[in-house]
Amino acid sequence: MQSELKKAVDAGLALPLMEAFYTIQGEGYHKGSAAFFIRIGGCDVGCHWCDVKESWDANLHPPTYIEEIVAQAKSYADTVVVTGGEPLMWNMNPLTEALQAVGLKTHIETSGAYPLSGKWDWICLSPKKRMLPKTEIYTAADELKVIVYNKDDLQFAEKQALGVADSCKLYLQPEWSRRDMAIPLIVTHVLENPQWMASLQTHKYLKIP
Repeated sequence: MQSELKKAVDAGLALPLMEAFYTIQGEGYHKGSAAFFIRIGGCDVGCHWCDVKESWDANLHPPTYIEEIVAQAKSYADTVVVTGGEPLMWNMNPLTEALQAVGLKTHIETSGAYPLSGKWDWICLSPKKRMLPKTEIYTAADELKVIVYNKDDLQFAEKQALGVADSCKLYLQPEWSRRDMAIPLIVTHVLENPQWMASLQTHKYLKIP
């Protein structure tokens, strides 16, 4: 990487952009609403069931200056979802400030495994057992979304919920490849613990990105 470009990435003025696309949010609280997704490369959390493993190696994704990202985003929607990979591996302050400066709402989907940066209108925290979230993100989270692969994940979800604010929305979402097994577990848990809600990856049913 050229030294000038590396400095820009280190400062958050450029980011390893894997892809950017306009679609319908498929998960959680904002499901069904239009949004422009910005997928940032780089992740070392390493979920074995991750469906975007190609995002893990940031070196595979060209650093893109945030001006270019913002210019594309503002022509599509009023809401931007920053996801990954793990976007908080990078400094999100410049990107979110630039997005908000042109009137866009900023949402993030993160494991919380790295320090929180950026100015966010909505934070979806999706914690992972391998690298637990940093303490400060729990109280900042607007939405807690736990992926359910097996029954043990329900206990993990309850422990994670202890740290979030009372106003935080709680979601249990089946891991896609195990959905036939996980959905009955989630249904039972939500019925017995109605503070939780079920989330599905509706974009996969709709066959959209």
